Parts: sequence; structure tokens; C-alpha cells
Amino acid sequence: MTEFASANPRTPQLLICRADYYNPMHASALVLLLDAYAQDPAGGGESLSDYAKSHLVKELAAHPQAFSVLAFDGAQPVGLVNCIEGFSTFACRPLVNVHDVAVLPSHRGQRVGEQMLALVDEIARERGACKLTLEVLQGNASAIKLYERVGFAGYQLDPAMGVAQFFHKWLD
Repeated sequence: MTEFASANPRTPQLLICRADYYNPMHASALVLLLDAYAQDPAGGGESLSDYAKSHLVKELAAHPQAFSVLAFDGAQPVGLVNCIEGFSTFACRPLVNVHDVAVLPSHRGQRVGEQMLALVDEIARERGACKLTLEVLQGNASAIKLYERVGFAGYQLDPAMGVAQFFHKWLD
């Protein structure tokens, strides 16, 4: 398991690691952090369903294209990134979608997200991915600042066609 110790003097006990879905401490941290994110306005403002809380880790473990990165301050879980591998037809190579990025309010502004995304980058490269993708709400200025700082940019193929937009359609 790849781990990074914090280089930030404000969080010297910070440990960044790839989540082991079979480790009960990691499983519990993942659900706790994702639920905290879901309850945040940037995550929709509602707690995860009981079904999601009880099945999430098992379902992630059943999907080899999924991986997660956790941040711990000592024994306290403080950050999470969930990723899902997809495929770029234009590059004919894997890509990794950064699906969830969550940092507890107590640790925001301390570069926890930046450190987790550095490990995501490493794992994506190990998988042969050609790029990382993510979505972010326009009003989440601090997240946008983070993403731009670590190299993300708006997506466009031809400036005359504009920047890509994100759409979804619920199937249930």
C-alpha cells in the first residue's frame, strides 16, 4: 500500500493512503467521510441512505475499477477521494474519474485534498491512465482553486465549441 506522510507542518500526523476496502478501520472511515460530504451543501445537503451506508464499501470492493484514498490525522479520518476507472476512446487508454473529494471542515485549507490527489495521480499513472477527470459545482470556489493548483482545467476540444458541460439522467 502506498502511503504518504504529510510534509505540511500544520498537519505532521497526517497519513495519506490507498483505502483497503477489507480493513474495518478504512471501511468505517470511508462511510463516515462520504456521509459528512453528502451532508455538506457541496454534496447535496442530505445524509447517505441507510442502504448506501451499509452496502457502499462492499460494492466498491466488488468493482476492480474503483479505488479510494484516505487521509488520517493520527487515528482520525479527515479526508477521502473516491475514483472510478473509465476508458478514453480518443486516447484508447484508461482514464480515472475523481468521483468524490471530501475533507472535513476542521482540516480544510491545510492541503489535505492536494496530498490525496497526489496519491490519486500516482495510482492513475500506475494503471496506465491518460488523464484524470472530475466535476465541481461552479460555486465551490475553494475546490476549484485546489483543482487548478494541481493541474486540472476546464475541458474543451475546440475553443469555438466552448467548455464541456456536465449532464446526468437518473434511471430510477
